[in-house]
Amino acid sequence: MKPVGVLGGMGPEATILLMQKVLNAVSAQDDADHIPLIVHQNPQVPSRIAALIEGTGDDPGPTLARMARELEHAGAKALAMPCNTAHHYAKQVAAATDLPFLNMLDLTALALARTGARNIGMLASPATRLAGVFDKVFACHGLRPVWADDESGIFTIIKAVKAGQRADQLGNLLTIEAQGLMRQGAEHLLIACTELSLLTGYLPDGMPWTDSLDCLTDAIVDFAT
Repeated sequence: MKPVGVLGGMGPEATILLMQKVLNAVSAQDDADHIPLIVHQNPQVPSRIAALIEGTGDDPGPTLARMARELEHAGAKALAMPCNTAHHYAKQVAAATDLPFLNMLDLTALALARTGARNIGMLASPATRLAGVFDKVFACHGLRPVWADDESGIFTIIKAVKAGQRADQLGNLLTIEAQGLMRQGAEHLLIACTELSLLTGYLPDGMPWTDSLDCLTDAIVDFAT
């Protein structure tokens, strides 16, 4: 199998969740049956929020490009980055090496288009919206993002996850955010922040949803095998 290099640490728990999802995706009888991952768990990547929302932080792009090169040198045969907002810098990551980059945005938009839904409720960081991270790829697939009228609630949840607050203390807040997007006309929910991937058990029953982290997991398994 071919090892996949993971640009991680954004945030650390979300990276661990990706590793667990990849582990669970394989029907293994022994250690050697599992997918080889080379994980660069770097929580010191400059804040995407500071750079994209506050306009005061350092550019994460050079750090991400350096991580990509280090993963290539470590033996990775493809790259993956389990952070939606960090895909604002995807071109810099992809250009840093000759390795294929498993672009989570492209993978997610393709999966959403296959559902037949068009109005996608975005459970995502405000930085994702402000940076227009999904704009181009959604337009290519005829998808329309539905954003919360007030993003302070979802931002609070994301910061709480990063601070280590337990899922059972935050799940009801995510339910409220999801219900609000449904009232605004969302036909399908998208978990587009990997911190929120830790809370999918609290999404409303009966509302279809897609997690971008699952789309990336599938691509990693497909590439490696």
